[in-house]
Amino acid sequence: MKKIQAVYGAPHGHWVGDGFPVRSLFRYDRLGAEHLSPFLLLDHAGPHRFGPSRHVRGVGPHPHRGFETVTLVYQGALEHRDSAGNGGRIGEGDVQWMTAGAGIVHEEYHAPAFAERGGILEMVQLWVNLPARDKSAPPAYQTLLDGEIPRVDLEGNAGQVRVVAGSYLDRAGPARTFTPINIWDLRLVAGGDARLEVPEGHTTLLVVLEGTLLVNGERIVRDESVVAFERRGEAFHLEANNDAKLLLLSGEPLNEPVAGQGPFVMNHEAELHQAFADFQTGKFGNPRGS
Repeated sequence: MKKIQAVYGAPHGHWVGDGFPVRSLFRYDRLGAEHLSPFLLLDHAGPHRFGPSRHVRGVGPHPHRGFETVTLVYQGALEHRDSAGNGGRIGEGDVQWMTAGAGIVHEEYHAPAFAERGGILEMVQLWVNLPARDKSAPPAYQTLLDGEIPRVDLEGNAGQVRVVAGSYLDRAGPARTFTPINIWDLRLVAGGDARLEVPEGHTTLLVVLEGTLLVNGERIVRDESVVAFERRGEAFHLEANNDAKLLLLSGEPLNEPVAGQGPFVMNHEAELHQAFADFQTGKFGNPRGS
């Protein structure tokens, strides 16, 4: 049985742009990159009700280099545009997997139709670190539509797993990853009892977005919390006191140095300084074409 290493409680919220009220449930610069690797950060936006508006809320052009962002939309809809001329929409149940790699500038907004009618927005954005050999990879996107993501029912009608990345039992998720990673979007029903297994040695984080759980029969964990397990062992046990919405993240640690600041995550300070210089001299481009 994997032992619980730590439980991180809900932090205070903040706004990203004018469209995303978020709580950063974990951050590498707060908890230590070595404990979270290959994961860096996870923001939970909402659930927040926005009124109808002709103004499209969101966050304007901003850069990234050296890692990937994974955005899961639970409610509402988003649109994005970037400096390579890409753009798209992700709606409820969809996932956008962006490889910033060598560097990109992009912007994210509420989809216009959603902004006009208003409604509840809820999403998470996960940052996944790239190994040193891939930090200069070309920027790229994977749009993973809800219908393309496999669903697996848990034993005993305890709930369901959507396999975004990696695999659960014999079902593989559609995401292409640079290193071994599992991302499972979990739902447990009230009273649901589940035993889950991940590879030995993986960093394993259970993100509780909604609901109350008993973990390993010993620790009650409530929403807006993160359970970090020890890397030793493979299995852990969950009992849901009520309907629960969870993310299970597991990944092979990179065991590489991390130098990060703001939107850039590299291995060394010199690379970080170069990232800022490249952005400031326009080498990342502009999503608005100017």
